[in-house]
Amino acid sequence: MPHIALEDHLPGITGLLEYSKGTAQPIRDLTQFLLRGPSTLTEAERELIATVVSYGNECTFCTTAHTAAADLLSGESQTAEKVKQDIDTAPVSEKMKALLTIASLTRQSGKSVTPDIVQKAKDAGATDIEIHDTVLIAALFCLYNRYVDGLGTALPADPAYYNILADRLVNHGYTRLPQGYDHLKK
Repeated sequence: MPHIALEDHLPGITGLLEYSKGTAQPIRDLTQFLLRGPSTLTEAERELIATVVSYGNECTFCTTAHTAAADLLSGESQTAEKVKQDIDTAPVSEKMKALLTIASLTRQSGKSVTPDIVQKAKDAGATDIEIHDTVLIAALFCLYNRYVDGLGTALPADPAYYNILADRLVNHGYTRLPQGYDHLKK
């Protein structure tokens, strides 16, 4: 049960963003820019960063939502699962392994990101902006994970909700739906 009164039909982050639209807008704008804006990292790769951070933070809602989005964007469901289990053996490029490691270390503590791991990412082809964006996405998802779990948001009653959410994230992005979310009421 959530620690504050949230709309029952809006589990996880959606309920929180609807609860406080004033704080939601800048968070949504930043997320939209980082995960859907111009980048040399694909949208699927950026969703993998969100997934690995959320998984490491044990945030069930965010892990499941961003795994579903990464799967939808990549057209398969093995990569996200393997990234969560072991970055080093996951079927991603060496550059992505280094960036996902940076994301995971950022999740633990920003000070865990050492010059050596940054150099490893650069040696694997990561640019300064890719490293920057990886750290910022990781930090942003630490915020989301703590926001969702710190206020005890509800998980969806129906696991199929995550597929609907993934479709919305992939096809509409992180902006608020123009019509709101009343259509999700049962």
